[in-house]
Amino acid sequence: MTTDGAQQVLETQKLPGDLVACHALIRQLMEQLDNSTRKLTQTEYQLQQLLRRLYGRSSEKIDPKQMALFAELLKALEAQNPPVEPPPPAAPAAAMAPRKGHGRRRIPEDLPRERVIHDLPEDEKPCPCCGTMRTVIGEEVSEQLDIEPAKLKVIEHARLKYICKACEAKAAEGGPQIQTAEKPLSPIEKGLAAPGLLSYVIVSRFCDHLPYYRMERILERAGIPLPRSTQGDLAAQAAQALLPLHNVAIEDLLNSRVLHTDDTPVDVLDRNLKQTREGRFWVYVGDDAHPQIVFDYTPNRSRDGPMTFLKDWGKDEKRFLQADAFGGYDGIYAGQAGGKVVEVACWAHGRRYFHAAANTDAHNSTLALAHIRLLYDVEDQAREQFQAQAKAGAAGEQPQRTLADIRLELRQQLSVPRLADFKTWLESLQAVAGGSILPKSPMGAAITYVLNQWKALCVYTTDGQLNIDNNISENALRRVAVGRKNWLFCGSDNGGKTAAILFGLIASCQRHKVDPFAYLRDVLTRIASHPHHRLPELLPDRWKAANSNT
Repeated sequence: MTTDGAQQVLETQKLPGDLVACHALIRQLMEQLDNSTRKLTQTEYQLQQLLRRLYGRSSEKIDPKQMALFAELLKALEAQNPPVEPPPPAAPAAAMAPRKGHGRRRIPEDLPRERVIHDLPEDEKPCPCCGTMRTVIGEEVSEQLDIEPAKLKVIEHARLKYICKACEAKAAEGGPQIQTAEKPLSPIEKGLAAPGLLSYVIVSRFCDHLPYYRMERILERAGIPLPRSTQGDLAAQAAQALLPLHNVAIEDLLNSRVLHTDDTPVDVLDRNLKQTREGRFWVYVGDDAHPQIVFDYTPNRSRDGPMTFLKDWGKDEKRFLQADAFGGYDGIYAGQAGGKVVEVACWAHGRRYFHAAANTDAHNSTLALAHIRLLYDVEDQAREQFQAQAKAGAAGEQPQRTLADIRLELRQQLSVPRLADFKTWLESLQAVAGGSILPKSPMGAAITYVLNQWKALCVYTTDGQLNIDNNISENALRRVAVGRKNWLFCGSDNGGKTAAILFGLIASCQRHKVDPFAYLRDVLTRIASHPHHRLPELLPDRWKAANSNT
């Protein structure tokens, strides 16, 4: 009931005569007013969130002006747990070279170069003083970058045929034997597209996020009509050829001790419906020992997706799965997928809740974000110590510690007590009876989320190989979000499965700084004849190692 509604009740109803009944009526009206105020606050919050997503910045950084208000709190928290000083670096063997100033970047030496010589006109070569022909004494060289648009070419496969002339005359023996050279195996049997064109279509669509109709126009300018339907068929056929390599990547990924996962929706066309329906892309990111990124597609967001993909993962030893608080993972943590999997929650998700509550409770939101910033400071400190150790250990004087070792030590010394202080503060806010923080308010929801996930949010402090957040999988999924704004939807569930295979290979290429076009062109050229037991050689990380010197 709104305030106007309460006024109407007072005007239309007779006021009770006794004091107890008046108090009851007042309490009823105050409760109705309270509910109306809460609904109005929630509506304003949802409107602010919508406007921020449409027009605001996506960064979750804290305003420095707000942080300055809590400088004393930050100093007090840091005083309780002073930072650990990194070990002193070894003395450098030579003085550091002076830092170079800004200027034009050098053009990479490995780019092909076309030499164009600019000479004097013939009438200017004689000396103007004596008429003697002048001699070249050197040259001034400058460089420019140039580019040629994509060019299509036709590859003619000429298979030579051989015959024995000595046997040609012996017609009685059945005629001469003709031998024809074998044609190399193609990734698409009897396909018109060569590996280079297949790679171009895949990279343009799944790396550069161009929709097929836009690629159709680009190829028309190059002189060849390639309809969008044909491009979709080529991508699907290439994905089918790469499916064995995709399966090998999954096998390697599932050997990881730590996995990151996340999901995102995608619209899918359905001939049985008048509108699109929602499908799902899932990403799985392996650890440093098994550095693969694999995408999976499911027609919906049911728990069957991760349960099937991670079936028996961790059957023999404990594993760690870092994800959001989606309930579909609960069965995996409970062992229903047949493995021993520990839940690792994401502090970036927790921080996002507090950041969203800033418009309704700036004071407590900023305090919460300051606590979380101190946790991330420990991660930055560990990374700085590792980098300093790498520079100082070049002479081999100090034993090298891994980043995981440094992380674990600092987290136990600094993060654990800071987490305890943060939890005590959150519980104090939640325990205030009749306080301004309502359970269903944005700030109340943020506190509830973090406390409900507290055990999983603290797991990262027990193992240096774990990350504080799940940003690595969110970054991997970003390519789907960017592409979705361009090509809008998948044509079918099969199109989603095709995209999952190709997204995964391209994401792995980008993780290892491999040119996806060069990689796919080489792999598609070789995969049809490559021995199956040697397919791991074609994974992006191993392909890069094998081709680093070429």
